[in-house]
Amino acid sequence: MTDARQHASPLPPALRPIAADLARLSAIDRRRALMPIAGRDFASNDYLGLAGSTVLREAVTDAIARGVPVGSGGSRLLRGNHAEHEALEAEAAAFFGSEHALWFSSGFAANAALLATLPQRGDLIVHDTLIHASAHEGMRLARAPAVAAGHNDPHAIDDAIRNWRRQGGTGSPWIAVESLYSMDGDIAPLDALAEVAARHDAMLLIDEAHATGVFGPDGRGLAAALEGQANVVTLRTCGKALGSEGALVCGPAVVIDFLINRARGFIFSTAPSPVMATAVRAGLGVLANEPARRKRLAALVGHAGKRLGPLGASVTGTQILPLIVGDDGRAMALAAAVQAAGFDLRGIRPPTVPAGSARLRISLTLNIDEADIDALAGVLERLA
Repeated sequence: MTDARQHASPLPPALRPIAADLARLSAIDRRRALMPIAGRDFASNDYLGLAGSTVLREAVTDAIARGVPVGSGGSRLLRGNHAEHEALEAEAAAFFGSEHALWFSSGFAANAALLATLPQRGDLIVHDTLIHASAHEGMRLARAPAVAAGHNDPHAIDDAIRNWRRQGGTGSPWIAVESLYSMDGDIAPLDALAEVAARHDAMLLIDEAHATGVFGPDGRGLAAALEGQANVVTLRTCGKALGSEGALVCGPAVVIDFLINRARGFIFSTAPSPVMATAVRAGLGVLANEPARRKRLAALVGHAGKRLGPLGASVTGTQILPLIVGDDGRAMALAAAVQAAGFDLRGIRPPTVPAGSARLRISLTLNIDEADIDALAGVLERLA
């Protein structure tokens, strides 16, 4: 049989710079590739172990048996709006304590839509310097300019708004932060940020992706005490602790109505699966009715701090413990060695994290136990 590659056509001119960029990424050891799932889970965001749970499987099975369609068939504004979508949004608003909620297909899509849609011309976006790439995508499309402020520094945000006012800024400030940062595992000073927002009549956008389900009463997140305030909008992804997919934007009714009318990422996207809406609803039920999962995760966090802290991991008090290596090559080599020993633990390097802070991102979930943490500690000790 003739190898088809021998007769491959030359690349069209438009694809040559793309191929060259891939070659450049390979040359500097930055080319990404998809990896199969293997090893004990220290990499996922399935914090409560719900993704493969019986609870979610039964919810999906029951939905299909009831005739809930797998696909939506269109955008929410056409024929894609289903009773399951609306039931999820009503339950989410009641659970988290917001006036309304809107379900997006992913956290990336929701974050990008928020920042591309809500701030208006003449406004200002002030964001934490470590905010997620999805927020940067939204800011790239936004009508308002954006400035970065120091990480977890309310004073820097306050200064940025004051400077903007002194320079003639007359619109509204929008403060964009995460409540728990996915690469550092540290928690934002939300009370102080809320004070800054109140002082400047600013809106506060809080990405609760990694806190939802893990922190707060009934797993309602680190921003639970602020939810329902007229100047607060939260984003709660459903593909992490909730074990499913999509993201819920929670906030004032006027915000949700405006997103339905103006957010292009919502208007022109096929609606998420109604079946998956039932899975997210089941996940919310777990948060309300199974506090033992959060307690179990908290115990793992405490154990990991004792075993991995002395080995260099940052003891954050959260389920994310970065082990900062610094040098990119050393971090990736260490990650490869740990993976070879049977642990799914990923190396993270720039541009995902700042230069000089390449690391192993240790993520704790209910898919592992204390014995797995002890085994990981033993491997890290041998590789040190």
